[in-house]
Amino acid sequence: MNLFGINMLLAFAWVALTGDLSILGLLTGALIGLAAMWLVRPLFPTTGTYFLRLWYAIRLVVMFVYELVVSSFAVVRDVITPGQSSKPALIEVPLNVTTDAQITLLANFISLTPGTLTLDVSEDRSKLYIHAMFGDDPDAIRAQIRDRFEVWVREATE
Repeated sequence: MNLFGINMLLAFAWVALTGDLSILGLLTGALIGLAAMWLVRPLFPTTGTYFLRLWYAIRLVVMFVYELVVSSFAVVRDVITPGQSSKPALIEVPLNVTTDAQITLLANFISLTPGTLTLDVSEDRSKLYIHAMFGDDPDAIRAQIRDRFEVWVREATE
């Protein structure tokens, strides 16, 4: 059984012991299970990578929410101000991620962020085609995807 499965088993054991089947009960059980696994980490040699990957996954979610809020404000500002300051563009973005899961996660994060939409992936899976609402500087958009989203996705999934 992998370490995530053990952590979830500990979370459900906590729920069974307390009788509190709720999201908060599961979260509490997961945190207590995480603390228990941290205490016994010398017994399991792969535990260190589990905690590191968990940290990267949490950071990925937090940074995505941050990007979501920032881009939402940019779109709202453009919608409620008179005139149109957006300059839509179709942009080809070279990919550094390689697996199907990484490409799918990156494409979904781009599509879920207001103002951008993933259109297609090239046949050789080396490029991503996106539509950007604020496409004034395609190189800056490519750099943001490469230096932020791709790095976060790669760290969380490797």
